[in-house]
Amino acid sequence: MAAGSEATTPVILATGAEGEEGEHVKPFMPEKAKEIIMSLQQPAIFCNMVFDWPARHWDAKYLSEVLHGKRIRFRMGMKSMSTVPQFETTCSYVEATLEEFLTWSCDQSSISGPFRDYDHSKFWAYADYKYFVSLFEDKTDIFQDVKWSDFGFPGRNGQESTLWIGSLGAHTPCHLDSYGCNLVFQVQGRKRWHLFPPEDTPFLYPTRIPYEESSVFSKINVVNPDLKRFPQFQKAQRHMVTLSPGQVLFVPRHWWHYVESIDPITVSINSWIELEEDHLARVEEAITRMLVCALKTAENPQNTRAWLNPTEVEETSHAVNCCYLNAAVSAFFDHCRTSKVVEIQALRTDGERMKKEELNVYNHMEVGQTGSQNLTTGTGKPEAASPFGPDLLPVAQRSEEPPSERGGIFGSDGKDFVDKDGEHFGKLHCAERQQIMNNSEKAIKEQIASNATTAPSQTFISTDDLLDCLVNPQVTRIVAQLLIQGRSL
Repeated sequence: MAAGSEATTPVILATGAEGEEGEHVKPFMPEKAKEIIMSLQQPAIFCNMVFDWPARHWDAKYLSEVLHGKRIRFRMGMKSMSTVPQFETTCSYVEATLEEFLTWSCDQSSISGPFRDYDHSKFWAYADYKYFVSLFEDKTDIFQDVKWSDFGFPGRNGQESTLWIGSLGAHTPCHLDSYGCNLVFQVQGRKRWHLFPPEDTPFLYPTRIPYEESSVFSKINVVNPDLKRFPQFQKAQRHMVTLSPGQVLFVPRHWWHYVESIDPITVSINSWIELEEDHLARVEEAITRMLVCALKTAENPQNTRAWLNPTEVEETSHAVNCCYLNAAVSAFFDHCRTSKVVEIQALRTDGERMKKEELNVYNHMEVGQTGSQNLTTGTGKPEAASPFGPDLLPVAQRSEEPPSERGGIFGSDGKDFVDKDGEHFGKLHCAERQQIMNNSEKAIKEQIASNATTAPSQTFISTDDLLDCLVNPQVTRIVAQLLIQGRSL
């Protein structure tokens, strides 16, 4: 069986309808779309929700005309199938215009262009994380071409969005976002998404090196995993979907994802939707930042590039990080004062494992529970009636052989992964889901043991080894809760 091959396909939300005179009618009103987004606990695709957005026509050629000669930064990576993830710290970068990128992507670049050192057949280019407010700083009217208000977020447009432009093979390493949930609008070309539920975190071998605020990376190249080094990954539940132009993917909070461009040119627009849980998550991130920066700076004060993601441009001094932590804690309490506090429960040890209890700090907030529940409310309580119907359809499971371990655009047959026995993971009963959570927590100890057995001669504990324990997401959650409790007494 291929690693992480037990999977379900994300739900696809209805294909829309037509009015009496043939006019397209969106399948969901904004209020209903938001209700789905705020309650759905598994990835899903919205169809026929953006057909009237002006941004629907934002292909790379159009954007090159809008930006007319503006130079943007492209991340350059190798089209290789190494078992090691291509983190941003290992990539090179090129400043170029979209016109130059398009010329290069057509394999027509001259030896004098900015991409002259990068053979198109061996490299990919990715202009990622391009915030609209910086990219279109002198063309703010263009913000209105993106209408997230159709999904129930009034006033939200391009100003709260980022742009992604890539060539064939461009990808982001597998990671989870600490804050919010994600809406991704595919404009041009197709992208393949590999997603893993939050309870698979121990099987993804999380690391904070390279460090980037709000991004927890996996040590694994999920399309070509090293199963000898990371045997627990075989237990991960891979979900796969190919996102096509005109579709919007919803990625729930804390779902791991690896995203790759599978067409010559891809353009995507996304927006991270803030959630109540983000207030505590910012405290956790501030703790992480302080620990990572302190230990890594002490180890090598002159070489931050080796561990600090290029996206991090703020100062990393201890004084600045202390201010950052205090600001996050203050913001947390400011929010608590305007919200009804229900209860704060700490994590406790039951002698065998860490048992995760709910940390409810608002009447509608749940912290610490990140299970893959199938269409439940944000508080974990089941809906009174099933929301499925003509406009909310689960995708049927398909029985087919899983792709090879080498997967990806350079070794995959393009087929989606499915669960071996056809069971939709989201339909598991509570007892079964709790057992999976218990197994996930137990895997942390197994992970440490497996590392020891696979490399018995490596007894030296590095700074990164220590950090992987200290800033493990489960550990920082405990620290944040204790910190909040101490300030509350």
